[in-house]
Amino acid sequence: MAVDELQAIIQRCQILEEADFSGEDFTLFQVAGQKCLEDGYAAQLLEVVQNEKNKVIIKNMGWNLICPLVRCILVYKEEDDNREHCLKILDLLVQLCNAKELFLGLLEQIEQTSGEQVCKTVMLLLQPLQTVLFKLQNKKAYSVGLSLAVIMNQFTPLPVPYTKQQIQEDKLGLCQCCNAVVDFAKPFVNEVVKNMEKSSECNDTELKEELLKFCMKSLKYPLLTAQLDQLESIEEHPFRRFASEIIDILWDMRELVQLVFSHNKCRSQSWENEEFADIERKNSADSLACLSYLMFVQYFGIDCFPVVFSPSYLLQCNMVHIEVLLKRTEESVLSKGLDLFESALLRMEDNSLLHQYLEFSNFITVPQNLVKVMTLCPIEHLRKKSLNILQLFINKFDAEGKYTLFRCLLKTSNHAGVEGYVIKNIKDQIHLALMVGDNSWFTGHHLISLLDLVLLLPDGAETDLLQNSDRIMASLNLLRYLMIKDSEYDNQTGVWNMLAKIEQNFLKPLHVGLNMSKAHYEAEIKSKKENRRDSNSLNTVCSVTVSGEKMPAMTTEMQLQVLRSALFTFDLIESVLARVEELIEVKTKAV
Repeated sequence: MAVDELQAIIQRCQILEEADFSGEDFTLFQVAGQKCLEDGYAAQLLEVVQNEKNKVIIKNMGWNLICPLVRCILVYKEEDDNREHCLKILDLLVQLCNAKELFLGLLEQIEQTSGEQVCKTVMLLLQPLQTVLFKLQNKKAYSVGLSLAVIMNQFTPLPVPYTKQQIQEDKLGLCQCCNAVVDFAKPFVNEVVKNMEKSSECNDTELKEELLKFCMKSLKYPLLTAQLDQLESIEEHPFRRFASEIIDILWDMRELVQLVFSHNKCRSQSWENEEFADIERKNSADSLACLSYLMFVQYFGIDCFPVVFSPSYLLQCNMVHIEVLLKRTEESVLSKGLDLFESALLRMEDNSLLHQYLEFSNFITVPQNLVKVMTLCPIEHLRKKSLNILQLFINKFDAEGKYTLFRCLLKTSNHAGVEGYVIKNIKDQIHLALMVGDNSWFTGHHLISLLDLVLLLPDGAETDLLQNSDRIMASLNLLRYLMIKDSEYDNQTGVWNMLAKIEQNFLKPLHVGLNMSKAHYEAEIKSKKENRRDSNSLNTVCSVTVSGEKMPAMTTEMQLQVLRSALFTFDLIESVLARVEELIEVKTKAV
């Protein structure tokens, strides 16, 4: 029945001139052809398409069969003869149909697909689409750009395989499809390169721009979130191959080095809408950050890179990219930022980074972002790595740079653990200054100014001592060290001249705070014990607030353990405080 209907419309159109085909003819042909495919008469439809007499009809109407053809090809199994017939029909349509209409039909089909069908559809239509693009005479560059944009937009919602197992399984076919798209783009890249070789200036700038947009999109997705470390038992890592191909395209088009040093000033489209402009700037920043990661961490294209730049200049260039990556929360992106930062720092010698670099804003904001990773990131190995990188960053600065960085971190970190870590670093630098004897930044009036930030309680006697215990212990240890190492006669650090201020701003408020805190927690313990006796049960569940934070529901015994632990911390602080006061008293009397 379907075949009869198709034959009827074919016979009717055979006697008409091409210009006389009506809209009704197009609709009837599409409906009859679709019915043939759905009813399993692909072989008969193939005969109609192959018939020379129908050449004009197919040229004008054949593109309407793309949608049902693709649907049937994806439904039929590999061994099904109907699938083979459909593939042959598709090949013939590519040869016979009007290129412009077929191009739009193929793109529409890719654009309408979703989910699991995206990669299957793209893989099926890439070769036909490439052939049609070569046949287009007008707006070829625009059409190539539109094709690549539609394909990449369809990829974007798909999850990027990250683990070794996910990459090997490649359930949605994204790994395979990305590399197929690069192969699809290569002939157009070669065309641009040939034109560039003929002339010092590329005549085909439109096509080059479209291919550059494709590379930038590829850097943001999937490469920014992809796992790119070499994995065991994977002979050819699909995303590493894809990354290598993208870098090669950029190099061939003479854009690679220019992009690496663009400092987030890549060519961008002019937008009247500021919101669109912001989105494009962000996308460009993500892409350039990924490019730097590929170059300086994974070493893609590094052989093409000029070896004339100092490590400090490369660090400066990369800081804007590191900042972009460290602001993200995804493990795959955040780890790339840490790797890029670490890689840039490892190229430098300790104490070689001049303090003037801190005048660049991102040399301040990047360590602040690093602190956020250290304190807020839920992934333990990234927290540990960020701490190691912060120490590496500190080590690279000269003495004045370290001094300035310490002041900045003490003022901005808002985290007792980080402040304690910075104070420990200050102690190490003071020790070095006293040993070497030529570092004015960690002795004398500079140090006194820094100690004013260290030897104080943020809220005086009312400071939450438990919450700030790391900072307080580090401060007390620093003060004890100064009392022991810097004699009251030499007074290289100047600390002996500020004892009255230390006593007023730090030691006395700490005494008062300790007494209040211990009394409060002892009263809490007493209350809990009485409640336990009254309830006659060790398993009564209730809540407790420690350091201003309500803790999860706990038994009375668990609460008592927490409260005793807090008292132990206060005792520890008190013991170090007593030792510091003893040293001050002994040395003061000696003088």
